[in-house]
Formats: sequence, structure tokens, C-alpha cells
Amino acid sequence: MPTDIVMPQMGESIFEGTITKWLKKAGDKVQRDEPLFEISTDKVDAEIPAPASGILQEIKVSEGNTVQVNTIVGIIGEANGAPAAAPAPAKSSAPATAPVAPSPVKAEAPAPPAASRDAEEDDSDVRSSPLVRKLARENNVDLAKLSGSGTGGRVTKQDVLDFVDRRAAAPAPPAPSATTPTPAAPPAPRQAPASAVASGDLVPMSQMRKIIAQRMIESRRTSAHVHCMFEVDMTRIVNLRSKLKNGFEQRHGARLTFMPFFVRAAIIALQQYPIVNSSLEGDAVRYHKHVNAGIAVALDWGLIVPVLKSADELNFLGLQRGITDLGERARTKKLMPADVEGATFTITNPGQFGAVFGLPIINQPNVAIMGVGGITKQPMVVTDKDGADSIAIRSVVHLTLGYDHRIIDGALADQFMVVVKKSLENWTEDVG
Repeated sequence: MPTDIVMPQMGESIFEGTITKWLKKAGDKVQRDEPLFEISTDKVDAEIPAPASGILQEIKVSEGNTVQVNTIVGIIGEANGAPAAAPAPAKSSAPATAPVAPSPVKAEAPAPPAASRDAEEDDSDVRSSPLVRKLARENNVDLAKLSGSGTGGRVTKQDVLDFVDRRAAAPAPPAPSATTPTPAAPPAPRQAPASAVASGDLVPMSQMRKIIAQRMIESRRTSAHVHCMFEVDMTRIVNLRSKLKNGFEQRHGARLTFMPFFVRAAIIALQQYPIVNSSLEGDAVRYHKHVNAGIAVALDWGLIVPVLKSADELNFLGLQRGITDLGERARTKKLMPADVEGATFTITNPGQFGAVFGLPIINQPNVAIMGVGGITKQPMVVTDKDGADSIAIRSVVHLTLGYDHRIIDGALADQFMVVVKKSLENWTEDVG
């Protein structure tokens, strides 16, 4: 029997979605759980997996069209006269929560040896997405042997790419002959930016771009934006990270980045100045019980702010794993609407592209946002314990705080940033 492909409901508040791209065309073979099409809602962009194996018989809703949830957008028919595989159980969740099952072997490929089938069966027991399992098969990676950096030990795309990078960099075993051994497969290329358009073209904005534009204008009209900037000596943290990053990754299966240091410093300051972790509700101020940290992620097709819920209750390792997981799922379109809701304070990182600092727009309904510039080496005046001054080369970052002057005054904003600065410059917390 043919299987209907429907527009999924990506959350209780989501009632429609726009098909932005079909990843298959009519007549193509599809495997159950294989990415089939991409959608955009007013919350997230997502990659939707095929509900069954077979042939994409018909595309009923073309790219660029918006339809209500549960609308039939396509049909998967029988393959080679055989019935289509049983569809996956109906779900209203994101594609990342689709049933975990190894993809069937393509009909035209020779049957794999028993060992390969066993590996696929092992992979099906590992917490990962269909995209990650596909990437692992393409690079001959056994997921069961990887330590997942995602939430709950979930193996992420970055885990697979990092493993392949390490394997490629490892010394090759001695070859039995003079022939140069074939190097390990390189990592799968990251998603490339959209193709450049020709001068003079009139190109409509994507659904995500329209939403970003609308929200940026609304924020400017809502909040009285003011910014302050602080220079922070990151030398202690830079040296600590350089010393610990290799052991950290070996122990925890996650890369040690700078972002959890900034998030932790912000949490400490937010706990001392809770009004910066608040929001306005009419003429009243809502003080939030927990710090839900919004972490801005730059994508090739836009910007999104996934939220690390109750970040104040996480230790350093929990922060790193949570940040890595949200970033990976944002880049692979696996976020749920709940993942981008409820931020109480936001951190954005323009410095990753070389910016000295940024003046970010507040993420509503937050009342503040912290921008992290690039970490660069600079000459600084350093005072030793005896009070003597000298000039030294230090690793420096410029942090900016954009705040809503309706409820946060300049003095309080500066005091908040002083705490952030001191926490970073005098870091003592164990990073695991």
C-alpha cells in the first residue's frame, strides 16, 4: 500500500509549515528514516525523514508552499513491485526522535558480509540520528565504539567527523610493499553556503530570513538598547584550555571550547544581579527562577538561538555537552520548537569570525544579551603582587552587554560585567 507523507506538527503551537527543499525527486528510491524534505516554521527549520522505504511516487506540495500540519505533501509507493515497507509510527516530534533503525541495503548493491550487518545492528542500539548513522556508514565508523558528546551520551555528527579526523591524522601502519597505503577517508564536507547569485538578481527572502527580519525590527522597537564593553584578560583560561583540551576530549568524548567559560561567568553574574535575568510583563518585572541560556548559532542559511535550559544547575561538563549538542542539532536541522523557547539571557559569539566586538540586538523577551568578541594576543600593562608594572603579551577578549535601559541602568550593567570579568580573569573552577 502507498504511504502518505504528511506535514508534521513540530510542536503544540505550530499549525503550518513551509516546504523549503525536497531532497529527493519523484521516482527516486527512498529509505525509511532517510532525510526526505526540509521545512521551515515560525520556530525552527527541520529536516524530515521518510516514513517508509520505497519509491517517491508523487510530490503533492512543491518547494516554497506553506500548508497546514497533517496535509499530505507526497506519496511513497512500492519499489520494484514489492509493497512499501511498513511506515514508521506516527509522531508529532522532530526528526531527531524518529525510530532508530539501520537503513536497508540498496537493491543494486551487493549484499554486505555478515560482519557489516552486525555493525549496522550495533549502530541501531546507539543513540544517534539517521543522518549520523548514514555519515558513519559512509566513513566506515562503528558508532558503538564512539563516546557520544550529546545529551544522554547521544552520538552527534561532530563526534563522527572528529573520529574520522583523528583516524586520518594517525600514522599509517607499515605497508607490506613499497606501495603507499591508502589514507583513511577524509571527513564528510560541511554544508556549503548557498550558491552565489548573479548581480542584478531579485531573490525572495527565505522563510527564516523573513522571521529574523521581523523579530529584529520588533526588538529594536520594543527595547531601549544601550551597550557597554569590557576588556577581559583571558590568558589564564587560554593556557588552561591548551593544557587540558586533549585529555578532556579523551575522557568525555567532547571538545573543550571557550563558550562554557563565558556561559558559566554569565551565570555567576546573573545570580548576583537577577534583574538581568528577567523579562518585562506589562508594567511588572518577571524574575526567572533559572538561567535558560540562549546560545546563538550562525548557520549557512541564517541565525538561530537554541536554549540550554536550567544552565545554572549544570556543572562545567554539562554546559559543554549541552552547548555542543544544541549547536550540532541546529546545524543539522534537528531542533524541536521547545529547544528555541524560554531563553532568559542570550550569548552570541561574533568573534568566531574575527570580529573584535559586536553590538547585538536583544533577543526578546530577554532584557540583555552578551556579545563575545575574538580572543587575540595584545600587549597589556600587568601589575605584579608588589605593585610593579610591566608590559606583557596577553590573550584578550572584548565582551559587550546589550541591555534594555527601561529596567537596567548603566551602573548596574557595568557592575554585572565586572563580575563576568573577574570570574574569567580569576578562573578557579574545575573543568573536569
